[in-house]
Amino acid sequence: MRTSSGDLVQLRGMWASPAVHRVAWALRLKGIEYEYVEEDLEKKSKALLELNPITKQVPVLVHDGKPVLESLVILEYIDEIWGDRAPLLPMKAYERSRARFLAFFLEDKGREAARKLFFAREEDRKDSLKAFEEVLEVLEKELTMKGDFFGGRNMGYLDLVVGWIPFWLGVVVEKVLDFNLIDAVKFPKFATWSKNFLKHSPGDKLESIITLPPEDMAIEYFTKFRQLHLA
Repeated sequence: MRTSSGDLVQLRGMWASPAVHRVAWALRLKGIEYEYVEEDLEKKSKALLELNPITKQVPVLVHDGKPVLESLVILEYIDEIWGDRAPLLPMKAYERSRARFLAFFLEDKGREAARKLFFAREEDRKDSLKAFEEVLEVLEKELTMKGDFFGGRNMGYLDLVVGWIPFWLGVVVEKVLDFNLIDAVKFPKFATWSKNFLKHSPGDKLESIITLPPEDMAIEYFTKFRQLHLA
């Protein structure tokens, strides 16, 4: 799909992937028109294999025929190409570096802690939960310094990076495991941010930006995914 400026933008993804959704959020936040192509990761398309022959994964952003890979890289690419619209990264160099560091920290430590917690058996959850809460402590402190959003007054890069936690962990995984992951008493700032990230008033700009997979489909998908892993 071509944008109003003539750019051809396509996002190839998979409906249950939080990394794909964060890219879609960035595109919508900036008001960029794009075509979405759903990929079957069990039977990967020829186009996906040609666009991403290295990891063969989604998301893939295709801009004027050129593929951009990995969601964090894609976010920065979007912010640089369409820098005149709703900036994602902070203007000051130090704040940009801090946002990037926290994003990499979350992708490394946060996703690994969440993965271990998701697949841990009930009797083994204590250590996994402790590791995940250490990540939440970092995010809680950051929000204490920043305010309503990790980007300050407005939603920005780090909000989109962290945005998988409220739904994929705070809603879906909690229901799959029947276990409370985000303690609002220990992490009040993060709990409030999560609630605001997921729920918006009718007509609120973010209502049409932060779209999510159908909850029942996501719960069914991740329940089966966990069962297959533990079988």
